[in-house]
Amino acid sequence: MADILVVGSLNVDLTVSVPRFLKPGETLTGSKFAVFTGGKGGNQAVAAARLGADVAMVGCVGDDANGEMYKSALKREGVRLDAIATIQEETTGVAVITVDASGENTIAIVPGANARLSVDVISGAEALFQGAKACLFQLETPLVSIQHAAALARAAGVTVILDPAPAPSKPLPQPLIMLCDYITPNETELGLLTGMEVATVEQAAEAAMKLIAQGAKAVINKRGSAGALLVAREGYRLYEGYQVTAVDTTAAGDTFNAGLAVGLAMELAVPDAIRLANAAAALSVTGMGAQAAMPSFERASALVDGLEYPCD
Repeated sequence: MADILVVGSLNVDLTVSVPRFLKPGETLTGSKFAVFTGGKGGNQAVAAARLGADVAMVGCVGDDANGEMYKSALKREGVRLDAIATIQEETTGVAVITVDASGENTIAIVPGANARLSVDVISGAEALFQGAKACLFQLETPLVSIQHAAALARAAGVTVILDPAPAPSKPLPQPLIMLCDYITPNETELGLLTGMEVATVEQAAEAAMKLIAQGAKAVINKRGSAGALLVAREGYRLYEGYQVTAVDTTAAGDTFNAGLAVGLAMELAVPDAIRLANAAAALSVTGMGAQAAMPSFERASALVDGLEYPCD
């Protein structure tokens, strides 16, 4: 059985590098175009596998060339494919990504087969929940299925980690919040989820307490290069990030979540798991594409320890 179970989306990313983000009605000439495997679920699965975990993926692809390409890519990374369903007469999810000169990105998504990740598909993978140590979720697949899977994970004693991204237009259902050991929003998502200001650490901690009051055990606010803010009923602490030269920030948050799950599955103390997650996320932004620069455990650990990290 896999130690890390990822339930979520699988997208093929069409990535364009531009000097700056476009204005409405504007046409810009890009400098690079590339096709990458992505989607928040697939990103987290690959990141966890790169960090050395035994990973299984629960998700859906279409019966098209992109779906076959994605499954082959996951297989190369060592991710278990048994619970990936191929949906007939449907396309694999696609994301169109623009990356500006500073490495920041904008993303537009066509869900495709991801919208077909049903309760039945989740139930078909129920045995995987029994042996897992941590289960990762995002919000690019139907909410009813996410909640069903989180309930299966909680019943099996598995640590539940929810990345509330993309941030929903409506508040998260409290029954889902109550199933979460960790909710990991970035600053934008935390503000949208709570309707509160989160510009400062103190404001973010106050906003996170709103989610904890609704039943979450803890909240980890991802604050980019500034690091990650852990908030629990007992208080809060900011774990500083690692300074690197950003090339493409796509999937940095996904890599953080994977690092957190791997650390917890290894039974690291929560602060050490967060430091591993911060390091993995930092290294992930040093190359183009969602998954290309995701690091090994050795590289991430070396960064945590302040060492010159080796090349993979």
